[in-house]
Amino acid sequence: MSTEKIGQAALERRWRLMLGSEAENLTLPDADVALERTLGALYDQREGRGSLQGSAPNVARWLGDIREYFPASVVQVMQKDAMERLGLQQMLLEPEMLRSVQPDVHLVATLLSLNRLMPSKTRETARQVVRTVVEQLERQLANPLRQAVSGSLNRAARNHRPRHNEIDWLRTIRANLRHYQADYQTIIPERRIGFARRSQSLRDIVLCVDQSGSMAPSVVYASVFAAVLASIKAVSTQVVVFDTAVVDLTPLLADPVDVLFGTQLGGGTDIDRALAYCQGLVKRPQETIFVLISDLYEGGNAAQMLARASALVDSGVQMIALLALDDHGAPSYDHRHAAHFASLGIPCFACTPDKFPDLMAAAIRKQDMMAWAAQHDIAIGG
Repeated sequence: MSTEKIGQAALERRWRLMLGSEAENLTLPDADVALERTLGALYDQREGRGSLQGSAPNVARWLGDIREYFPASVVQVMQKDAMERLGLQQMLLEPEMLRSVQPDVHLVATLLSLNRLMPSKTRETARQVVRTVVEQLERQLANPLRQAVSGSLNRAARNHRPRHNEIDWLRTIRANLRHYQADYQTIIPERRIGFARRSQSLRDIVLCVDQSGSMAPSVVYASVFAAVLASIKAVSTQVVVFDTAVVDLTPLLADPVDVLFGTQLGGGTDIDRALAYCQGLVKRPQETIFVLISDLYEGGNAAQMLARASALVDSGVQMIALLALDDHGAPSYDHRHAAHFASLGIPCFACTPDKFPDLMAAAIRKQDMMAWAAQHDIAIGG
């Protein structure tokens, strides 16, 4: 076959797969018939077309087919499209279906939204799916977060009145080299520098997470990060989730899967009530980092919410508003409230998960977070 004919055949194949049954006049190799059928089941929704038909066995077969034909990144997109186009959420209540799905963050968010509806036979399978995704995220994100936070704590911690067993001799000698006494061949230290006393945490971190439906991926990532932070002894970590009610999930931080199943995605939003609860958690304002993860669409008392945010800042709390913590980093949010937060000195921006470790490190060092966001090409909300 000539090069020209090969090129024409490839072009026809591409258009046929793209347009589906709308391009029935274009030829398709026999080997691609099954591939076209798999695409058509999702994207060709004209009457009489498509093959999923709301049947769990058909859907499970289709989920297996897309993994055969497409790479993992495309599979995730197609699964998400299937959720939206075909309303497959109810089918995920069946264990057989769950075993066929490729786990990802969006699937976890869907499962969590269905959490209260799951029959007992499905719940354990759902936990296994969620755990698979959580373990993947921990492998990617845990070490960068631990290293960033621990490194910043070591640099931020200073003990200028150390006991003898707390002296950092290397740093003390370096700081006092100019006081070397040649006659005695020794250094007379005018300033002693010690390791930080570990009798209490160096920073208190409060993650306050909006669990309304639009924030679902952010809830998944925040739960994983909260569990990792809780494993770092030099910080005290608390995590609170809210919709119109407030739930403190701190006791569950030993296992991020338990944290996730403690959430209830999809409710309304009362940020004011969440801030009121979190105000009671703050014991050392000057050493507290308060991260509000929310799109700032308030369903409660907006004026009181802004007053509470102002009170937290005035008390010395370092407050950051993350409009989203997900892979897209381009959220829909309440611009008016974000602008008011910014006027209070509360930086508002979205953050992708890969940047969160550095964000926390910068917050621990008490850097200017607006400058940090600009340095990382992150658009400031407002």
